[in-house]
Amino acid sequence: MKYTEKLSAIRMQMQQNGVDAYIIPSSDPHISEYLPDHYKCLEWTSGFTGSAGTLVITQNFAGLWTDARYFVQADDQLKDSGFELVKLKIQHTPEYIEWLTEQLLKGATVAFDGWLASAELVKVMRSGFNRFNFKLKSDADFLSPIWENRPAFLNNPTFLLPESTTGESTESKIARLRSAMHKNQVDFHLISSMDDIAWLLNVRGSDVECNPLVLSHIMVSAQEVVWFVNDSRIESFDKTTLANAGVSIKPYEAFTADIAQIPAGKAVLIDPKKLCQRAYESIPVGVNIIEGTNPTTLFKAIKNSVEQEHIRHTMVKDGVAMVKFLKWLEENIGKIKIDEISAAEKLLGFRAEQVGFVGESFGAISAYKGHAALPHYKSTPESNVELKPEGIYLIDSGGQYHTGTTDITRTISLGNPSFEEKKDYTLVLKGMIDLSMIRFPEGTKGYQMDAFSRQWLWKEGYNFGHGTGHGVGFFLNVHEGPQSISIAGGINVAFQPGMLNSNEPGIYRPEKHGIRIENLVICQEDVKTEFGQFLNFETVTICPIDKSLIQKELLSDTQLSWLNNYHLFVFDKLSPHLTAEEQSWLKEKTAAL
Repeated sequence: MKYTEKLSAIRMQMQQNGVDAYIIPSSDPHISEYLPDHYKCLEWTSGFTGSAGTLVITQNFAGLWTDARYFVQADDQLKDSGFELVKLKIQHTPEYIEWLTEQLLKGATVAFDGWLASAELVKVMRSGFNRFNFKLKSDADFLSPIWENRPAFLNNPTFLLPESTTGESTESKIARLRSAMHKNQVDFHLISSMDDIAWLLNVRGSDVECNPLVLSHIMVSAQEVVWFVNDSRIESFDKTTLANAGVSIKPYEAFTADIAQIPAGKAVLIDPKKLCQRAYESIPVGVNIIEGTNPTTLFKAIKNSVEQEHIRHTMVKDGVAMVKFLKWLEENIGKIKIDEISAAEKLLGFRAEQVGFVGESFGAISAYKGHAALPHYKSTPESNVELKPEGIYLIDSGGQYHTGTTDITRTISLGNPSFEEKKDYTLVLKGMIDLSMIRFPEGTKGYQMDAFSRQWLWKEGYNFGHGTGHGVGFFLNVHEGPQSISIAGGINVAFQPGMLNSNEPGIYRPEKHGIRIENLVICQEDVKTEFGQFLNFETVTICPIDKSLIQKELLSDTQLSWLNNYHLFVFDKLSPHLTAEEQSWLKEKTAAL
């Protein structure tokens, strides 16, 4: 079916069911960012492949609401699809709610699939639609009847991580969770977010591309922990290990039926942002619903000392792969044919040589010249271009290792950088360095730090349209909450020691170039004074920063000192793992500026 035919088929079902507007979020029953192929509904319906967006369909309009990261990409991918791009003013907000109140008559029916919408989103919809008397229909699946050859669920093998890797046993994690439940005075806790489950059970899988996750749900009470999962892919030894930890297993499909059996008068803790509406509606009347962030989300974000040490070792492996790649690229550009796709494949090959490497942590953003102005550019056979010995190349990539998750961006000159490119690069670097050096008091949130990375761009009247930093999992999701560094003030989470986060300011000039420099940092305790405990960031990413793009006179003495010290650190950590030739190359790249 063509996209326009799919749109017509959806509208026909809307008519048959008395639906005035149909909403398709980018989500799944686990409210995931990265989706199994079975739930890539936006891509199948409209052709849009970005990881964030919402389709809204009425009888006379079909639109994709997405943010600035995807404007150019969406504009291109939606051609001839019947869908139009609607640009979000504020990232991750349901601005289509207000739009629908202006388009539909009072009493209209708005429908969606309750398996794909979070309970929080539905609450926001009810609030926005209430005074217009809109009816919400949460059981409308208009895609399954027309989606031929829909990808099946993956049932890949799962495996447990040893305590020597995780630093904490499953029994200990469950005990901590139950303590948090007791504090919240709840009898049951429902968890659908796959990364929370992976952390709690020390389990990993491969049900989602680039994310070592297992499609499953969990229900926790004082008496039992029930894991709802297809158990055919779990080794008998692992089943025994989990059983000894107090975990029982039931079929994946039994989750909502068991929710419906929670006795009246009991209290259940849910995270409405991470539980789908269908599961929420299964909670019986008479059960007291307590809403809050899953306790495991914060537990998971704070890496223990064992995890931190594994992360540092993993960064050495990833840094070795990056150095081999950057050296190869420099020595071969203009001599052999290298394009965006083949460059990313070469880097993947270098990572695959590292012990413990599992796969990419996300699809690499391999972007040359104007393509790099698209923050989440994905090279395709149609868009792929050859790299030439001129202009700027951006590579944003990462790896999944048994001992950690990496995410790194380097922007490099392939030859003859312009004044504008060097100025932009240096301003971005100044912001990245300033955020790296920040000292801040306990209780500081990410939005309070964000300006440190933007101030030099702001002074020139420049800005960038994405967050400055996101949390990163431990051999888990490359994007992990609850903390982030973003200009948006909605994330009211204080940084704590042990949190792993990215530091990645940028600048993007459409059709010209894009620049982003990204390191990962771990929050650590710093000085304690009469004003309280202060924290700082330990930079753990280990890879040279391109000096040929730096306008040295724009760096302060403090910034220059940080850069030179960082490069000493890079050489010290990586050189023992390199050949003599590679050491010589790295020595020059990390020499003091």
